[in-house]
Amino acid sequence: MNIWIIMIIIMALSFIVQQMLQSRFNKYSQVGLPNGMSGAEVAQKMLHDHGIYDVKVVPTRGMLTDHFNPQTKTVALSEGVYASRSVAAAAVAAHECGHAVQHAYGYAPLRLRSALVPVVNFASNIVQWVLLAGVIFINTFPGLLWFGIILFAMTTLFSFVTLPVEINASSRAIGWLTQSGITDGQTRPMAIDALKWAACTYVIAALGSLATLFYYIGLAGRRD
Repeated sequence: MNIWIIMIIIMALSFIVQQMLQSRFNKYSQVGLPNGMSGAEVAQKMLHDHGIYDVKVVPTRGMLTDHFNPQTKTVALSEGVYASRSVAAAAVAAHECGHAVQHAYGYAPLRLRSALVPVVNFASNIVQWVLLAGVIFINTFPGLLWFGIILFAMTTLFSFVTLPVEINASSRAIGWLTQSGITDGQTRPMAIDALKWAACTYVIAALGSLATLFYYIGLAGRRD
């Protein structure tokens, strides 16, 4: 199948997944938790239930800007999650705390991803310019394009290493939400559904990165 057709399909899937994710979170943001806990309270309880007391739960601006920062040991929850008492907020908060649990327990894929961060940050800052220059000067400096491909391959590798990290964090979140009784028979499937679509965004991103990598390899291969 032509690489352009594959990339168009991936772009279409990415759009669909993003729309489904937004739709699910908007829907489940209107459904309250049985116990009425806020996202911040859910996060704090999950951390403490796993014996983690040195990680703070803090609010952060923006939408879906939630993240765990191992350097500052903080779980940052966005405005729509921190104070919200919805199923969506609980799912997001538990997922981010899943990363904190991974860090505390030394989860191997997370350690690998953390080790790749400095290299990927460097590659991400210059890769597009190197690839552009490589395409323009492909007949004069063919090695430049291959250098860009190596840089882009690092970002692609990072995307695939991220997959088990994110999927495992969601699995930990769902398991804890179930065991702790935060969700019940009615709200548990909603939390699972929300996190499932969130995980799909990482899968699509990884596939898109891989398709782009193959495109540039094919371009350089035709020159050789």
